[in-house]
Order: sequence, then C-alpha cells, then structure tokens
Amino acid sequence: MNDLRQVLDRWRQLDVTIRDLPLALLLAVSPFVPTFHGIGTEVGKLPTRPFDALTVVAIILQSFPLAVRRRWPAACLVLVALGFALDQLRGYHTFAGTGLAIALLSAGAHLERRRRTVAILLSGAYVALAVAIARVGGTERAVGYLTFYLALALIWGVGSWLRSTRAAEAERRLRVAEDTRTAERTRIARELHDVVTHHVTAMVVQTEAARYLTGAPDRLDETLNAITDTGRRAIGDLRQLLDLLDPGHDVAARTPSLRELHTLVEQARRAGQPVELTEEGTPSESAGSAELVAYRVVQEALTNALKHAQGSPTAVGVRYDEREITVEVSTAGPISGPAAERVGVGARLRPPDGSGRGLVGLRDRVDALGGEFGTDRRADGGFVVRARIPTRSPA
Repeated sequence: MNDLRQVLDRWRQLDVTIRDLPLALLLAVSPFVPTFHGIGTEVGKLPTRPFDALTVVAIILQSFPLAVRRRWPAACLVLVALGFALDQLRGYHTFAGTGLAIALLSAGAHLERRRRTVAILLSGAYVALAVAIARVGGTERAVGYLTFYLALALIWGVGSWLRSTRAAEAERRLRVAEDTRTAERTRIARELHDVVTHHVTAMVVQTEAARYLTGAPDRLDETLNAITDTGRRAIGDLRQLLDLLDPGHDVAARTPSLRELHTLVEQARRAGQPVELTEEGTPSESAGSAELVAYRVVQEALTNALKHAQGSPTAVGVRYDEREITVEVSTAGPISGPAAERVGVGARLRPPDGSGRGLVGLRDRVDALGGEFGTDRRADGGFVVRARIPTRSPA
C-alpha cells in the first residue's frame, strides 16, 4: 500500500503534459484495434469509408493534442475539432472521435480567458460542419444535428461546473489558510502579551519602588535581585515562546502549567504584592489546554494587581476537579498613605498603562474551551477575576 502511495505521489509530481500523454496515445491506437472497428462518433449519417492515408491524419489530430488539454486547452480543442471535422466529412467515424468530448470537457474546465468567444466560434464552426456534411451527401435531419449540439453543450457545461467547483475549493483553502494564519498570529500575540506584560510590569514596579529604598540598603539589594530574577525569567519565557515557532518544538515540555503557580505567586510577592495562594484538589493529568489557560488567568490577574493595586492584599484560589478547573483572583482596592509607605509603594508610583487586551484574550481562550470567564468590582474598589475551565474540552 505504501509503495502504491509513493508511486501515485511521484505520478502527481510529473508535468501535466506527461500525465495526459498516455490518454492521447491510447486514443490514437484504439481505432486500429479490431474490437473498436465500427465504434465511433457519427454525425451527418454519411456512409462509412475504409481507412486511408487521411485517416491517420484525422486520428492524430483527434488524439495527440489531448496531451496538452490542460496546459493549452484552446489549442487542443481547435486541433481536435479540425480532426473531428475531417473524420466526419470523410466518413471514417473512428473511435478517436471521442477525443472531441474530452477536449471540450477539458476546455470547459481549464480555459481561463475568452471562454464566451471560444464557445461562439465553436458553435459557428459546428453549423458550418453541418452544412458541409449535408452538401456532400449527409442525410441527418436538423433534429439530429441539434441533439448532437446539445450533447456538446452539456459536456461544456460539465467542464464549466468542474472549473467553478475547483475555483470554489481553491478559494476555501485560501480562506482556511488565512484564518489559520490569523489564529496563529493571535495566539502568538496573546502569548507575547502574557509573557512580556507580566514580567515587564513586575520589573517596572520593582524599579519604581527601588527609587525610594536608597535609605534601606538591605531592602534595596533585595529589590534589585528581584528585578534581575524577573528579567532572567522574562528572557527564558521569551526563548520558549520563540521555540514555538520551530515545527520540531515539544509543546508539553515548554508550556507553563498550574504546577508553576507557586513560582508565579512568589514572583508577585517579591514585586511587593502580598499574595495568598489556596489550592483545592489535584491537577488532572489530562487537563491539556485547560492548565495553560488557568495559568494565564492567574498570571494576567496578578499583572493587573501589580499595575493598579500594588501592595493591596490579593487572594488566588484554584480548585481542581475531574471535569473543570475553577480560578478566582481577588484584589483589594489600591492602598495609599502610611500603609503604602510601609510596603514601599504608594500613590507616587504611577501604574503602567493597560490596553485591556489581556482580559479580552483570556475571555476568548476560556470561551474556546467551553468555559466561563468574568470580572467584577469589589466594594472597596478592588476587582475579582473568575474563570471556570472544562478539562475535557475537545479544543
């Protein structure tokens, strides 16, 4: 089976003229096979004539041009039509006359330009052929010519339908390819947003806080070390993200999971955010994409807490279930005054600007897995992020 598949693949890779040549040769030889004697296309009811030298010319014209029926469909149709006219006017009625139907079908399917002109010229040529056959003794009635013409028109119509079907399929594939590229760009943009925004926000907040710690060398040194660690993690995460562009990358080995939540929470704590993590249950081994989405929900919520409510108590709750993962991140309102001074932050730290893209991206991710995502305001000015993510979603 594999050998046959390889042969077919190699055959498809050949030039289209080479692939069409066997049909042309088969049709050229068939009139000389005794089985096909007396079997051929006939229009006009002229008496059948024995083969002579012109028979070979008619057969060649009706068969060999079929080798270029897809490359040059108009030229193929003209040559085959000339051979067919000679075949009918001389009364050979060879089996090679079948080539006209094949050439007409191919022209309808592959001719790209001046299709209407070609159809009109062929119709005129057919009328001229009918008149010529009648003058040399043909006894066909008008209804017979009309029936044959309608059969030819039907063949042309089938070719045109094949052409439109092929064009529609090509358009569909282009649309699917474009949608795939758009989805991939969106996915990469979301990953970049999650990685860069989280780490850079932490670094900005820590750097701003370091300005006011010059009088406390121990705390200043701790903050600078935290900035260095955050930068290193950002570089590592960016490298892993760039590896996703490599077709040979290992997704499972490079995708963040809920098992890294403690590292994420610790990073937020070192940036000056008091975070309390509570976990219930055990992560499922078959959670798949749900783990990554849940991790990103916590990451984005902590990033927003650092941006807009630095120093405010933040609670992260994650509950694992066989069917879903539930995440809730709650942050109290921004602190100010003496409380802010005690934690080394305060109103003098201007939070980085946000575009809101992160929450929108999270909602799309959760929706794609068939889950639920929502945000809400707390009475004290804080905010809550909630997500319910199925672990057995086909996405």
